[in-house]
Parts: sequence; C-alpha cells; structure tokens
Amino acid sequence: MADRNSNSRKKYTLADLLAVMARLRDPETGCPWDVKQSFETIAPYTIEEAYEVADAIERGDMDGLKDELGDLLLQVVYHAQMASEEGAFSFDDVADAITRKMIRRHPHVFEDPSRRAEFLSSGLWERIKAEERAARGEPVDGASILNDVPVAMPGLTRASKLQKRAADVGFDWSDVGLILGKVEEELDELKEAIAESQSQERIAEEFGDVVFVMANVARHLGIDPEAALRGTSAKFIRRFQSIEAALATEGRSPEDSDLYEMDRLWNAAKEAEKAAKSPASKNGKE
Repeated sequence: MADRNSNSRKKYTLADLLAVMARLRDPETGCPWDVKQSFETIAPYTIEEAYEVADAIERGDMDGLKDELGDLLLQVVYHAQMASEEGAFSFDDVADAITRKMIRRHPHVFEDPSRRAEFLSSGLWERIKAEERAARGEPVDGASILNDVPVAMPGLTRASKLQKRAADVGFDWSDVGLILGKVEEELDELKEAIAESQSQERIAEEFGDVVFVMANVARHLGIDPEAALRGTSAKFIRRFQSIEAALATEGRSPEDSDLYEMDRLWNAAKEAEKAAKSPASKNGKE
C-alpha cells in the first residue's frame, strides 16, 4: 500500500469527501452509526466543531486549524448528504446558494466598485438582507428586527447580536461609561435579590441582567465576549494547574491542601505570569 503520509501521494478532493459520505450513509453497506444519524443528532457535533476551529485559531495552531476545518467541512457535507437523501437539496445547491448570496450582498465588489464607501457607511448590507427576507416571503414591515437572531447561538454571542441590531436603529448607549453605570446598577439589584433571599428564579433573572449588560460592555469595547471568556477559562486552567504542580512537588494534591494555601499558590502563579509578560523579562533583563 502506498504511504499515505508521503508528499507525493494523491490528494483527495471535495468530490472524494462527498463520495465517502455517501458511502458511509449507504443503508446496506455503510457504517451503522452514520446511517442512523439525523439532522438533530448531528447538530451538536456541528456546533462543537465550530468551537474547535475557534480554539485552534486562538492557539495559533495552523496544523490543528487545517484538521479542525476539515472536521467542520465534514459537518456541512453530512447535513447536505442527509438532505439529498430526502430530496430536499444537495451539496451543490448549498454551494450555489452561498455563492449567489455573497455576490448579491457585495455589489460594491462584483457590480459597482464605486459603492465601496457606501457599503461601509450606509447600512447597505442590512438593506440587502431585508430585501432577501422579503423575497423569501418573510414579513418585513412590522416585523421585529430581532426575529431572525438564532436562539441556538451561544448566549453571549446572541446577546451581543441582539444589542447590535437594536443599536443599528438608535437604541444604544452613547458611551461605555454609561453602560458601566448600568453594570453597577444591575449588580446592586443582584446583591439585593440575594440579600433578601428572593426566589432562585428571581436571582437567576438578576444574574442574567448582569451578564447581558456585560456583553454590551464587550460590544462597545470591540471585544468578542465568548473569546474573552474562553481566554479567562484558559487562564484559570493554567493557574490551577500550577497549584496542582506546586503541591505535587511535596507529594500532595489539592484535596490535601486548604483554600488559604491554594489561594497563596494562585497568587504566586499570577505574579509569575505578570513577571513573564513584563518588558524587562522580554528584553532578558533582571
């Protein structure tokens, strides 16, 4: 058998991937697991693979990104194959639809280059999308501009999207300082709900208000709240693992420690990170 890792081997194409998926889904000779899948069972994997792509990008892992993009492409091929089996549409229809959409939504590139400035400043993109919704027979006049923000989006991303839609028609704070004031206001309401031992439902509502307004702060600062939270989670993992490592040198684990000691080790890891990031450290100076 030829070495599949050789640079000289034949490279598979999108057509090969489509053929592989059709084979996997063959009711008689395919893979039993793949055959029994549906749009609903595959959808969670689709979302997961999108996150894996984002993770590879954040880590600057180009080899990983190549693999993760392949996994994400497989999800598109999977859904298209199932739709083809139902006679709904094919992969070619998917490619045709998105290509037409991109051309239609970029008239300043494919039709009239003089409209490039207009595209950035006039809301042309949103007007084109509204025209598309009307062409599909979806209600436009009197319909909420928030209607088509997907419910299945990650919470922070959806919050930012909803806020952006409202901001496009003028419903927005003019300054991030005003939003920070709302953060304090919402925190006070959460503290009050907790102090008064209000219902768990009410406390959850107040907590949601805090998270929602923080998403608005992120939007005004040009920060992706999901990416920021992933970064903080990675930082938490890194620092907690430093606690585990420090305790392991003494033959102990976190279960053998207490909060006071682990907090001290946490702060030590925090200071070590700051020192590593300092200009003096980067320049090789003491």
